[in-house]
Amino acid sequence: MKKISLVLIIAVLTMVMAACSSGGNSGTEGSKGTNGGANAGEKQGEGGGEEAVTLKIVYKDEGTANPVSVKFFQQLEEGLKKDEGLNVKFELVDVAQGSYAENLNLLLLSGTIPDIIYFQGGDQQMSQQGLLEDLRPYIEQSTYLKDIIQPHNETRLESYPYLLWIKPLAPKAPVIRSDWFQQLESSKALADDPTIDNYYAFFKELVEKKPGGDKPSYAITAAGNMDEINFIFNAAFGLDKTWLKKDDGTYEFGKVSENEKEKLAFYNKLYNEGLLDPQYITKQWDTKEDAFYKGEAGVITGTAGKVVDLYDGRMMELNGNEAALTVLPPAKGVSQGFGATDVTKESRGLAISSQSKHKDAAFKVFDYLASPNGQKLDRLGFENEHYAMEDGQIALNDKYYGEWYARFWEPIDFKSDTPLKTPLLGGPAMQTLELAAAYYTPDNNFIIPEQYVANWDAMNNLYKEYSTDFITGKRSLNEFDKFVDAWHAAGGTELTKYANENIK
Repeated sequence: MKKISLVLIIAVLTMVMAACSSGGNSGTEGSKGTNGGANAGEKQGEGGGEEAVTLKIVYKDEGTANPVSVKFFQQLEEGLKKDEGLNVKFELVDVAQGSYAENLNLLLLSGTIPDIIYFQGGDQQMSQQGLLEDLRPYIEQSTYLKDIIQPHNETRLESYPYLLWIKPLAPKAPVIRSDWFQQLESSKALADDPTIDNYYAFFKELVEKKPGGDKPSYAITAAGNMDEINFIFNAAFGLDKTWLKKDDGTYEFGKVSENEKEKLAFYNKLYNEGLLDPQYITKQWDTKEDAFYKGEAGVITGTAGKVVDLYDGRMMELNGNEAALTVLPPAKGVSQGFGATDVTKESRGLAISSQSKHKDAAFKVFDYLASPNGQKLDRLGFENEHYAMEDGQIALNDKYYGEWYARFWEPIDFKSDTPLKTPLLGGPAMQTLELAAAYYTPDNNFIIPEQYVANWDAMNNLYKEYSTDFITGKRSLNEFDKFVDAWHAAGGTELTKYANENIK
């Protein structure tokens, strides 16, 4: 049923796309905009003529109800016109509250097809229907963007050239308030030798000693599942690749391995002893963060870099400078690290619709945001609001550290015509990026072939169901073999064969 439903959805989406592009210039919609009538109106607007090119953009959290978003895109319009002679008008497309990926799909099915689309899942079925533009030819001819592409971006674009997300390597890193960390006897052992046992002892002391008086209630929380916490523990349990090489030289999927069973037993122990938030399954990202700020949770994970910077600023704002964050290391065991980095494709990012009549203009926006002036706006925010000029230098303020984040590109090497008086990131955030670089390991996973996608969804749902039940004790881990058999029956046997034939 699910496979049939997916086919119907894609069919409807394809018809909607065709309807939206009807009346256009035949033979030019899939081009790179080098000639043909499809670009006539675009060129008129690009030259700074009377009529601006309207670019529709849909972007999670960047809607018309967000005044910071509205101001950002207004200033971006001004910068494009002043610096590039590109006369564009952004139209922010709102998405309903709830699951962004699901609601974006509904928006696209409704016939609203923005020129620029931010995806956080759900992009692959679009690209498989030819509905997303191949960005590589644009990047090759770009003025600025080609110089800020990171090595992992290049690898991902070669196999999946439809999404662009130029950010530093950013695993989820665990953090805790420094004033609490310093009160615990187990802190030194954890910092010096972060074994699984030392992590357990640290979590246990954190909950029993309660350095916040009557807080924390539990050691660690997460949003909805254990994916975030896996960044701490996967490598320690030997789960440092998606596909694990066995003694006989063949590969097995990590989530059906004995390593996974041992990790789930550890999580079950944390859950049973009240060290893991008993409500983690129902937590959303905002309630997870709120639990951290209020002291209900001692530890959470945050995306390395700017997100940790935002956590750090917010924690100090609410609880004083002594509550500045301490970054915890990934656990050490069979190996150590934050897990392997997926280099098959971007898991999120920005795309250009292949049906857009303004593809060139859309990419020029991407390129401008890689320029010094574009980066200044995207990375630093608004002058006299997030920074001020002091003695010919840019001085970032508390509002910058507390709320600003780059909407688009964050190359590691930030170039500005004006020197910075204050650093882009605080100490904890920089430390997370340094750890991410130190532990970088490419994964051996692959893009799931189209014929296995429906099975893959069913297999992942099986894992979510069984793993949650194992952690919460609804099922005994004695049933792990039952899960493995169900996973193989749902398509795992065929996919494992494919993996062994294709992993080099």
